[in-house]
Amino acid sequence: MSSQKTTKINQLLKDWPAGTVATQTWLESRGVYRQLTGRYISSGWLERIGRGVFIRDSDTVDWLGGVYALQRQLGLNVHVAGVTALLLRGFGHYLPLGKGYKVFVFGESRQLLPRWFFHHHWDVRVAYHRPNLFEDKNNTGFIDLNRGSFSVTVSAPERAILEVMHLATSNAAVEHALELCEGLTTLRPDVVQELLESCLSIKTKRLFLWASERSKHAWLSCVDISSIDLGKGKRVLYKGGKFDSKYGITVPDAGGLPHV
Repeated sequence: MSSQKTTKINQLLKDWPAGTVATQTWLESRGVYRQLTGRYISSGWLERIGRGVFIRDSDTVDWLGGVYALQRQLGLNVHVAGVTALLLRGFGHYLPLGKGYKVFVFGESRQLLPRWFFHHHWDVRVAYHRPNLFEDKNNTGFIDLNRGSFSVTVSAPERAILEVMHLATSNAAVEHALELCEGLTTLRPDVVQELLESCLSIKTKRLFLWASERSKHAWLSCVDISSIDLGKGKRVLYKGGKFDSKYGITVPDAGGLPHV
């Protein structure tokens, strides 16, 4: 390989965060077009893991390295969401993010993800949802999670717990959401306020407020519930549960839940 090409690959590896996927689009933005990419593969610098996506030879790349490429290289409006975002931030009693675990990624309502992201063997099961949970252009409640050499955008706890409750469609899922909510003692009331006012799911807002009251969170006193649209009518959220007249939802009987 010529010295010029050696210099180019050295610069490429310098710009390329360890532990992440590189797309052909990103490579071409650095002057590495398909023919040269093929030469780098033949020379042992790169390894192809899907159509138009690569990793450094011998590098260890997990699913978050794939999310990095979706966000930072392809510019897709996706984020790590729900219970996965909470667990990555240390909320919850355990961190079951090992082999075979389901991880949650949310995106915009009409946004598709490239096939390679689902088809590569990440050792996790990717659950991609496009829930239309908040009003358009609501960018409240995101943070960058540092992974050492790179970072990815994930839901902040205020947004993540609402995402968890939105997906809670079984009794077990509701109970898990309530358990997670109990540990969220430091939510920022201004962020909670903005998200609740922007949230499009009546069920989610009612369940979140009921759960927060049940957990006796101090930050809830700073949230103006009167400015939040809670809709009308009853909602059955928990099969066989009791009816809470304040929020118009069925909820678990207190006897079947951990004490707070």
